[in-house]
Amino acid sequence: MKEREEIARYRQAAAFLPVRLRKLADTLPEEKKAVAEEFRIRTGRPMTVLLPEGESSPWGTEPSVEPEELETLCDLGAEFSRYAAAETLREGFLPVRGGFRIGFCGSAVMKGGVCTNLTDLSSANVRIAREKTGIAEELSERLLSDGKFESTLLLSPPGGGKTTLLRDLIRCVSQKGLRVGLADERGEVAVCYRGRPQMDVGPCTDVLDGCPKAAAIPMLLRTMNPQIVAADEITAEEDIRAMTMAAGCGVRLLATVHAANVEELSHRPLYRQLLKTKVFRRAVCIRRTAEGRSYELEELP
Repeated sequence: MKEREEIARYRQAAAFLPVRLRKLADTLPEEKKAVAEEFRIRTGRPMTVLLPEGESSPWGTEPSVEPEELETLCDLGAEFSRYAAAETLREGFLPVRGGFRIGFCGSAVMKGGVCTNLTDLSSANVRIAREKTGIAEELSERLLSDGKFESTLLLSPPGGGKTTLLRDLIRCVSQKGLRVGLADERGEVAVCYRGRPQMDVGPCTDVLDGCPKAAAIPMLLRTMNPQIVAADEITAEEDIRAMTMAAGCGVRLLATVHAANVEELSHRPLYRQLLKTKVFRRAVCIRRTAEGRSYELEELP
């Protein structure tokens, strides 16, 4: 049953591909469809697929991707209304129905030092979003073992599963009745589509979608009275300032960071600054092994 659901998700993502590439995607063996993570599409090269063991070209020397196919992919993702999708497209991605996300590269149109559009699309990444419901159940019990949630960081290198774990942790604590305010800047956690989350983030979660974290966090504090503020990927000093302010208001925090472990965290200037604030008390390190992922809980200094 689970494998059938994973294959169904693969096919839903493949439905956004142009016809020729969609037909190619359908020829992938079923066991690989169940674990595929992304379609990688680059002008002048054959389409590839990202599997747990790495990126591969299962379709061999099939004709290379044409620029027109990338334009078609963008039109399909934007439901033939690029104007309506301009806010996210200028950031390089499109959130699409079903909880999927399409990232793009091309020629940036700059105005006042800000990217306002992408033209001459050169590559795309169709991320096959998979909801791993239940992976955080045991971890959430440990995080709430004393009846109180302590601010927690989720750590792993890129592609390690931080966002997937974050989503399920939010669902778990929300189901326990804790109010969560989710600052979903890039729309990858709840994956809202026309105001409705496409992923299960729990019954007591309020989502502010598409707003930078530094602005979203104070907005959530003012409007939704959260007990926990959650955010994906701390990447800037203003994110840290917003979280420090939230902690000063008595709110607990749950966030992700690109780092393999706490030691690596302490070697980076931005994250050293984060550790100095002492607003986060715990870290969960995600380990990826041949048997799957494991989650190691550590107390922060």
